Amino acid sequence: MTSENDVRAALRWQADYCAANGSPLQGRVLHAAAAVLDRSSETGRRILTWEGDPTQDALPLRLAGALHALVRGGRAGGLARFYTGEVADPAGLEAALRATIAEHDREIVGWLAGPPQTNEPGRSGPLMAGLVAFASLHPAIGGIELLEIGSSAGLNLTIGRFDFDLGGVRIGPGDSPVLLAPDWRGPPPPDVRPTIAAIRGVDIAPIDLGVPAEAERLLAYVWPDQISRLERNAAAVAMAQARPPRLDRGDAAEWLAERLAEPQQDGRARVLMHSVVWPYLPPATQARIEALMTQAGARATVERPLGWLSYEWTGGESRRHALRLRTWPAPGTDRILAYVHAHGAWIEWLGAAGDQPAQPR
Repeated sequence: MTSENDVRAALRWQADYCAANGSPLQGRVLHAAAAVLDRSSETGRRILTWEGDPTQDALPLRLAGALHALVRGGRAGGLARFYTGEVADPAGLEAALRATIAEHDREIVGWLAGPPQTNEPGRSGPLMAGLVAFASLHPAIGGIELLEIGSSAGLNLTIGRFDFDLGGVRIGPGDSPVLLAPDWRGPPPPDVRPTIAAIRGVDIAPIDLGVPAEAERLLAYVWPDQISRLERNAAAVAMAQARPPRLDRGDAAEWLAERLAEPQQDGRARVLMHSVVWPYLPPATQARIEALMTQAGARATVERPLGWLSYEWTGGESRRHALRLRTWPAPGTDRILAYVHAHGAWIEWLGAAGDQPAQPR
C-alpha cells in the first residue's frame, strides 16, 4: 500500500529527475509541492492518499501540468513570477503554491484524474536515427509503412515533415518549421534517407488538437523553463493542426493486430515504433504486443521486412533512455542503437548495428 511518505518521495524523485534533465524550475516546484501538500485541500488529500504507484502513474507530472496550465492562462499570478525565473525564493514559492492550490483546488483535482500527455516531437530525432539504421539494413526497400502506438496527439506522426541534422546527416524537406538537431555523440549515423511511404498511429485517449483547450493542455505538460522546447512543440502542434496525421483511438494491442493482419506490399518494410509509452501499457498488453511481433516476424521476408523501433527508459536510477531496433526476417537483430535524452536533446550513438544485444523487453 502506498504511504504518504512514498508519495512525497515520488514527488522529490521526479523533481530531481526534472532538474537533472534541464528543468531546474520544474524541480523546484515539485520539491515545494512535496513540502507543502497536506490534507486541508482536496488536491492534497487525493495526492497523499494515492492508491496506485505514484511514480508509475506519473502523479507528480499530473500536478505539474495543472500548475503550468494555471500560470500559462494568467490565473496564478502569485506563482507566475517564480515560473519566469524572476524570483528564486524557496519559502516564497511554497507560500505561492499553497495559495494557488487553495484558490484552484477543484481545477487541479481534475488534472489528477488521468495520465499526462507528454507528446514530445523532440523524440522524432532519435526515432529518425533509428529509421536511418533500419533503412541501412534494408537498402533495397522502397519505403517504410510506419505504425506508432501511444501516439498521444500524433506529433511524432509528422516525423516525415520535420527537418533533421543527425550528426551531420541532413534529412527532411529543407523548409520545415521544426528542425531537430540533437547534440550528437559518437560516430555518425549511416548516410541514408528513409522513405516513409505511410504512417498511422493509435492512442487509447488521443488528444484532438482541433480543440484549442486540448492543444493548450498538451503544451502545459511541457516543462515550463524549457522555452525552446515549448516553441518547438507549439510549432509541431500548428503543423499537425494544419494537416492532421492519421490517428486512431483504440487499444494498442488490438489495433496492432489489425494492422499486422493487413497485406504488406513486396518492396515495402513495416516498422512498429513507440517512445516513452511501454511502462504505461498493462502487462497483458505488453505480452500480446510481444507475441504479435514475434508471429509477424516469423512471416517476414527479405522483400517484406519487419522492424520494431523503441525509445524507452532504461529503468532504475538511470536518467537515460535506450533506442532499440529489432528486425526480421530471422535471425534478424535486436540491438541497442543509442542511449538518448528523455526529450531527444542528445543522442549517444553506438553504431547502426549497436554494440550489444538488447535485453528482453
